[in-house]
Amino acid sequence: MITITINGKPKELAAPITLIAFLQDMKVNFRFLAVGHNDEVVPKAAYATVTLKDGDVLEIVRPIGGG
Repeated sequence: MITITINGKPKELAAPITLIAFLQDMKVNFRFLAVGHNDEVVPKAAYATVTLKDGDVLEIVRPIGGG
């Protein structure tokens, strides 16, 4: 088991996983969000190359429309 932090909350995962696989498993539509991984913004093109490991910190932000 590994533990990561997502938007300030701990989450346990069975094993390291790529960011894109994690988002797909969580059924998150990643077309309209921004992801920070350990204080670095991750370009969408790099989601498949980032592997989440024990102790990693994610910030997932979705735009909110208004008017």
